[in-house]
Amino acid sequence: MPQVVRSRIRALHGPPPVTPLPHRTRSLADREAIAVLHRAARALLEALPELTDRLVEALREQEPAYRAAMETEPSEIWQEVHHSLRHNVASLIQPREFREAAHRTSRWIGESRAEQGVPLDAVMHAFRMGGAMVWQDLIDDTARRHPEDTRLLVHVAADVWNFVDEHCGVVAEAYRQAERRLSWRRENQQRLMTAALLDGTARIADLPDAAAMLGLPVQGRYAVLAAAGARRAPHGAGRPPLTLPEGSPALWHSAGDIELAVLPLGAVPVEAEAEPRSDSETENPPASGSAPASDGELATLADGLTVPPGTRVGISSVVDGLASVGDARRLAETALRACPASGGTVLLDEHLPAALVVSSPALGTALADRVLGPLDRLDPADRDVIIETLTAWLDSDGSAQRAGAKLYCHRNTVLNRLRRFEQLTGRCLTRPSDAVEVSLALAARRLLVR
Repeated sequence: MPQVVRSRIRALHGPPPVTPLPHRTRSLADREAIAVLHRAARALLEALPELTDRLVEALREQEPAYRAAMETEPSEIWQEVHHSLRHNVASLIQPREFREAAHRTSRWIGESRAEQGVPLDAVMHAFRMGGAMVWQDLIDDTARRHPEDTRLLVHVAADVWNFVDEHCGVVAEAYRQAERRLSWRRENQQRLMTAALLDGTARIADLPDAAAMLGLPVQGRYAVLAAAGARRAPHGAGRPPLTLPEGSPALWHSAGDIELAVLPLGAVPVEAEAEPRSDSETENPPASGSAPASDGELATLADGLTVPPGTRVGISSVVDGLASVGDARRLAETALRACPASGGTVLLDEHLPAALVVSSPALGTALADRVLGPLDRLDPADRDVIIETLTAWLDSDGSAQRAGAKLYCHRNTVLNRLRRFEQLTGRCLTRPSDAVEVSLALAARRLLVR
């Protein structure tokens, strides 16, 4: 018998049975064995504090996951083990009366251990250690007091271990359910915290907790990417099928029809931090929440993006600190509005005039009407030719030669069209103020007038 008992103790990690064993008819030996089991179990109940002490000490020595909990809350662990042993041993004597109470205790332990982060394997090991210790004590008590009845316990060994496996299943299921709830709660908290950062409503006092929860530095450098018009990723992943350059972390968040990504950037270079400011910079410090233009980091990220056709992407300027992510989100959405309807990527720092126009649509539309309105009296095809020529000339830095190459016409044709524009609108393209107005008006017409 001892050899049989020890072999069961070694098999502490075996999986519980998937289905309960079929009911079998009890023989006379079985009924005698049950009586022996009940007698030994009653003796065990009388010595329950001593059994609890031994099990707690065994857990301390053999299960490292429980060791930290025992150091911080030893009395709670002892009471929990004592409560579980009392209900489970009593269930061996009166299963109908104590079965549900024992299940409730096992479920509570499974849920508590999941909330405390104790690994499920450790919890299962603890339960099987308890089962092995109870079984061994049943054997030892019977062998000491009634050695002639020890052989009868063989008839109930399967029942006792099925009981242990049953409770291991209860614990595992409760643990997994609690783990799913905790995972959902954690993900929901992360979504809410990310939304608060992007909305700019996160409290300064909450930033350290948000940084720890999201794995982001409080004092890091950040940009925000806004994307619209993309398909959802497969399997409901909740973000567009944008491919960021390898090694570019991103924290994604859905905001209606727009997908947002918080982009943690590298730390400010030491050389940049140590470089002394000029007198003008000292007198006119940069606005709060803004950061120096990135040293090509955002441009590299924008060039490395894989953007599906029809997807519009806007990327903000760099901001300093987690508290400024809300400002970056607004800048990203401004860049998104400056993106052509056909799709593409707009890096805000490289399209500031267009961003200025879309940030005030009413003023931009008024400017377009005032500067380009006279062209609307022309035939649409003629009007479009002049606007196309004007745009190509500005994109060519005022070079009629390069503009003609883009438009497949002679430079004199370009100059003739520009002079016609000046005659119709009263603007002089060589006058800097007029050139600025024309450039902004063209951007407003392209982005705002549909």
